Amino acid sequence: MSDNDTKKPTGDAQTPPKGAPTDTPAAKVGPEPSNPPAGAKLDSPPAAHSGPTGTPPPKPAAPAGGPPPKPQPKNPGFVTAVIDGKEVVVKPGTNMIEAAKTVGSEIPYYCYHPRLSIAANCRICLIEASNAPKLVPACQTPMAEGQVIKTTTPKVKEQQRAVMEFLLLNHPVDCSICDQAGECKLQDYYMKYDYKPSRLEGTKALKHKRKVLGPRVVLDQERCIICTRCVRFMNEIPKEPQLGVFGRGSHERIDVFPGNELDSNYSLNTVDVCPVGALLSRDFRFKARSWFLSATPSVCTGCSRGCNISADWMSQDTYRYRPRENEAINKSWMCDQGRLSYKDLNVGRVLSARVGRGLQAAGTVQPVLTRKDAVAGALKALKPLAGSKQLAVLASPLASNEDLLAGLTFAKKVLGVTSVFAGGRPQGKADHYLMTADKNPNRQGLALIAKGLGLSLKGFDELTPAIKAGQVKALYALGTEVPTDAAAFAEVAASLEVFVAQAQNESPVTAQATVLLPASAHIEDEGTFTQADGITQRFRKAYPSKGDAVPHWKWATELTRELGGEAAAASARDVWRALSGQVSEFAEFNWDKASPPDREKPGINPLPSGADGRPPGYREFGAPRVRGI
Repeated sequence: MSDNDTKKPTGDAQTPPKGAPTDTPAAKVGPEPSNPPAGAKLDSPPAAHSGPTGTPPPKPAAPAGGPPPKPQPKNPGFVTAVIDGKEVVVKPGTNMIEAAKTVGSEIPYYCYHPRLSIAANCRICLIEASNAPKLVPACQTPMAEGQVIKTTTPKVKEQQRAVMEFLLLNHPVDCSICDQAGECKLQDYYMKYDYKPSRLEGTKALKHKRKVLGPRVVLDQERCIICTRCVRFMNEIPKEPQLGVFGRGSHERIDVFPGNELDSNYSLNTVDVCPVGALLSRDFRFKARSWFLSATPSVCTGCSRGCNISADWMSQDTYRYRPRENEAINKSWMCDQGRLSYKDLNVGRVLSARVGRGLQAAGTVQPVLTRKDAVAGALKALKPLAGSKQLAVLASPLASNEDLLAGLTFAKKVLGVTSVFAGGRPQGKADHYLMTADKNPNRQGLALIAKGLGLSLKGFDELTPAIKAGQVKALYALGTEVPTDAAAFAEVAASLEVFVAQAQNESPVTAQATVLLPASAHIEDEGTFTQADGITQRFRKAYPSKGDAVPHWKWATELTRELGGEAAAASARDVWRALSGQVSEFAEFNWDKASPPDREKPGINPLPSGADGRPPGYREFGAPRVRGI
């Protein structure tokens, strides 16, 4: 085993080329580019130096039969070339696909991925280069000084058309039932580079149509174009080689090794990197069409890593999480456990307020309460206890920084508490790459805010003995997630005289609340989380809150006003601007400038596009009237 086998993968399979320039090119000059064009001339030759007599010295002649001299770089430390008539200046080692993007030229590709090794087997990226006698693969070929590249010549277009015809020769073309429809590069490139009927005479090669590779991924071998992205991903990123290429010719196929299955915690990333509809998520399969989905930049709440994601949703339901690129945290990947954590947003939600414990006789109908009635019920329960040592506060690290700022400020200034108990999900397993053992997205934020507000943060294991001993008879909970068995804590909570809880999901704990207030999920509001490494990240609002739920900070603001405190926040942004100054660690975070863009970078993770032309994320305003429209 080499030293590299024990290193944590970085998410970048390709290492920077030797001699790559620094951020300040003048500080370090790289070596001269290799593979120069034959006979290339300098755009601006250096000025000749005159000799003693004033006549310029003669230029040294090239040795007979030897190679021509290398051209001097126009921009030292960089490579200067021409792509489709436009000058481009890139770092040494940059391939033609990435260089073309900088000047707005698109070179199609299937097998290439910027974070995986180069395979160069799909051949649709072949283009003309001035220093090559035939077409060269743009994904594999680095830029050379003085090179002239053409991507739109008739020869290149015919090559692209021929490759598309070849790839579609045995493809089933079952777009009408394919989950990739609307996001498929075969569809996009067929319309752009081929757009001709198949000339195949006879039957197509038949393969396994529904090959279950593991608990979360299914493979349609007939749709596969053998780009090998999935194989390279499993080998290079999670370092778990579970896929391979088997067979030859028309019978070549992707499959798991005999006796094994695709059971990695990063298996669903193979679905992301698959450019066609071959690899599919068993969870998302046949659930929704991509053109009906809107995408919102958000943050995964599955653990404390804080992977950047795009939440795809329709109506008021979230359908899937997809990784969003962030070089500092998750590169372009995310774990399967976090990817499937969206389900709590759709089911088991607290949708209406309740006064009185939830354990009632069968057939009993709960009275419908307005938000004003709910606040009045909470006010009646909490007001006599303000400043009492028998009142405790439980805060969940699943709440956003804005929720915690407003909620803990209310707890300190209005309720008069000096300490707060930390709740949240129980610890779980970590893995070798992204997933952490702490399953709470904002544990760091809770610790920083409690410290900034002057509150001592106590562990949850101290709360249960205090309730049993009678030291705590009333509890205000900002989120009801607990790190122990929920049913066991519910039995303890049953002895509380007052239990005011703001909760997102129903649980045995919420059933014991004397006043239950429905809270919004993070996907239903905007705000920030602070992940395990102390990086604070913004997330955007996707759709309106379900039922009567409102964010935690809004409940805290209304309770503060009703109890005579000052709170004028009308949005999460107002809460941040008013209260974040008390936390020194938040001083350098610009809440407005940190907002993620509403569109992803083109060419990395394709976004679903609206059939009606509206961009993703803007198809629904307010509560939708008809599901799916």
